[in-house]
Amino acid sequence: MSQHPNARLTTRGRELLCSRVAGGMRVSEAARQAGVSRQTASKWLARARRGEPMSDRPSRPRRLARLTPPGAEARVLEARRSMLLAPLALAAATGVPARTCARIVARSGLPRLADVDRVTGEVRRRGPVTPVRYERERPGELLHVDVKKVARIPDGGGWRALGRGNDPSRGHSGLGSSCLHVAVDDFSRVAYAELLPDERRGTCSAFADRCLSFFAGLGAPVERVMTDNGPGYRSRDFNALLESRGVRHLYTRPYSPWQNGKVERMNRTLAQEWQYGRAWESEAGRADALPAYLERYNWERPHSACGGLPPMSRIVGVNNLLAHNS
Repeated sequence: MSQHPNARLTTRGRELLCSRVAGGMRVSEAARQAGVSRQTASKWLARARRGEPMSDRPSRPRRLARLTPPGAEARVLEARRSMLLAPLALAAATGVPARTCARIVARSGLPRLADVDRVTGEVRRRGPVTPVRYERERPGELLHVDVKKVARIPDGGGWRALGRGNDPSRGHSGLGSSCLHVAVDDFSRVAYAELLPDERRGTCSAFADRCLSFFAGLGAPVERVMTDNGPGYRSRDFNALLESRGVRHLYTRPYSPWQNGKVERMNRTLAQEWQYGRAWESEAGRADALPAYLERYNWERPHSACGGLPPMSRIVGVNNLLAHNS
């Protein structure tokens, strides 16, 4: 327990006071030399005679009227270990408030979700968490776009499904990789993604065309698009498409991925919850599951940046019930 900044007696000072009284000094004189009242000196003498430590007692009450029941705490920890959910999702799954879930997880010493492999359960430490820098004022004002390569899964499953050493594609590079194109709205966090064969200029332009149409259909036409300096985004086709739609193109500085941090965070979310969220048995099965995941992410999954509501709740003019079921 931390020492009070204005405390006259430290633990060593209390022991010295008691030793002086035990050596024959009057209590009032020992208190005067220590700079405390006689009542304070008598208090520490009584504790020393009872054999109690000279450290401060904790201020936590012996009984808490609103203490979380052990059963609820165990339910939260079990859901956290088995499903690897964030506090908002834990609250929806267990019925325990999100802030209580966060405190329970912190007390238990469980690792951060970013450090845990979704399939193997291994803990791998990452860099420090960076704070949120900014947020636009309305949907469509800024769209973050990025592309990531995703290793293809052999038919029958890779090492995550079969175990290490049993992967039939081990040592063979013929499977190659696909490219996951992702776009995230800065304000609402609504995401649009497609798993495409490459990241060439024609592919990037076609993805951007479908992406802009998606957000326009939600009543949130895109005003700006932020990308890195990849060849597909520097191409004439890509910029001609944005110009024809009246969209301004913004570039991040070279080797500065944090400037496009929201889509980088979405890439990590996709990797944790879709790409490596389970042991897939084939590439086709994983690809087919992407639209369903995005549907749940946009319409149902609680998002901390949206106050625990799904991203679609921030799209002005979209009624979740009517628009989602029409």
